[in-house]
Amino acid sequence: MITGELKNKIDGLWDIFASGGLVNPLDVIEQITYLMFIHDLDDTDNLRAKESAMLGLPHKSIFADEVTIGERTIDGHQLKWSTFRDFPAGRMYTIMQEWVFPFIKNLHADKDSAYSKYMDDAIFKIPTPLMLDKVVTSLDEIYDLMNSMQSSDIRGDVYEYISSRLQVNGMAGAFRTPRHIIKMIVEMVQPKQEDVICDPACGTAGFLVEAGKFLRENCKEEIFFNRQKKDHYMNSMFFGYDMGRTMLRIGAMNMMTHGIENPFIEYRDSLSDQNPDKDKYSLILANPPFKGSLDYDIVSADLLKMCKTKKTELLFLALFLRMLKIGGRCACIVPDGVLFGSSTAHKAIRREIIENNRLEAVVSMPSGVFKPYAGVSTAILVFTKTGHGGTDKVWFYDMKADGFSLDDKRMPVAENDIPDIIERFHNLDKETDRAKTEQSFFVDKQDIVNNDYDLSINKYKETEYVPVDYPSTAEIMADLHELEIEITKGLAELEEML
Repeated sequence: MITGELKNKIDGLWDIFASGGLVNPLDVIEQITYLMFIHDLDDTDNLRAKESAMLGLPHKSIFADEVTIGERTIDGHQLKWSTFRDFPAGRMYTIMQEWVFPFIKNLHADKDSAYSKYMDDAIFKIPTPLMLDKVVTSLDEIYDLMNSMQSSDIRGDVYEYISSRLQVNGMAGAFRTPRHIIKMIVEMVQPKQEDVICDPACGTAGFLVEAGKFLRENCKEEIFFNRQKKDHYMNSMFFGYDMGRTMLRIGAMNMMTHGIENPFIEYRDSLSDQNPDKDKYSLILANPPFKGSLDYDIVSADLLKMCKTKKTELLFLALFLRMLKIGGRCACIVPDGVLFGSSTAHKAIRREIIENNRLEAVVSMPSGVFKPYAGVSTAILVFTKTGHGGTDKVWFYDMKADGFSLDDKRMPVAENDIPDIIERFHNLDKETDRAKTEQSFFVDKQDIVNNDYDLSINKYKETEYVPVDYPSTAEIMADLHELEIEITKGLAELEEML
């Protein structure tokens, strides 16, 4: 979470845009993202140059000695953030507008790539040299503060805080998933180097970025020292769909900044016939939109066959089952209503997951996890598509704390169940003897079936009542009489003193 000086610096950056007339949060986030991308290109290029030098490998800088932009050939070093940031405001503005921005728009050689597709209509909207100078200076200060902090996640936290303005201004139908929750989910399912990973409601590609980061940290040698596996990682592992071009553009830049060269990020209504994907993915990670309601005629017919409803949270679960290949896994966030809703559609989708596939885990999260943007209670479902059942018992965990206060301030606190959740999930064989009075436990499939496939943890969690022995009425009355005598005696002594 962003607090203190860094939060003030980011708020100050936002104020610079507001004072310059840019008040639409989508425009502001987009422009900040472009500039952060340009800054990160410089840092990434320098890092790769150092790594290549250490390994004795050749390195071709993207800021080559000469770069062709349109019909002009210019010195590529002028396009580096560390170079142009020291120029006078007027010259910096000209270089940014005429050289740097066209350079990043045409950076990817593959014109069919997600990056090229969504950068093609990108527009540089900062209106004046003075405003650009202030923004660049402010961003430099923000990066200096980030670099001084000992948090590996600070870059993601900053980006999340900037993007949170979408919710503050009420412009997003769905809210962002906190990064530490994304990380927990990824560490629970542990993506594999051969996976094909999809988020059908990807937003800014947070789940895909975190999955790529997990693989880079845990399978670095296996992936990057093998040409075939590296090619899969760069070009055919990650798929994301969304209906907002700005989100897709930010997602494509986000993925590229994190070293994934050519993810398949596409504009698509995942719930419609526009999405033909079936039996394709080995891992789906998602936090699909909640509380949406769609007309039947715009929803794919095969989804309605599985679950006839207008509710997006139920339709997305049906979609995940269709998109996964046999043996494919899914970890997704759902509102609590999905767990216990009594409608025919609610029961149908829960029955489909439990009877015809294998439900592995239900992690119930406290309602404060998504504050201050929403107070909805949510849960994480983890299941595997089998097509022929396989659920024998389901692991439940009652998360009570995620490392932050559960109010609107979301300040860091000591209580945090996330490490325990990850540890227990990967050692489920040790959970079999835990009682239903504990924080995590197994529930037999038949118990769930007997309860209309209800998946709310309170349906199965048992409360341990400790009997308390109270004194008899006669004893209580005797004690009251003694107290009355003492009070009368004290009042008499006080009167004598007066």
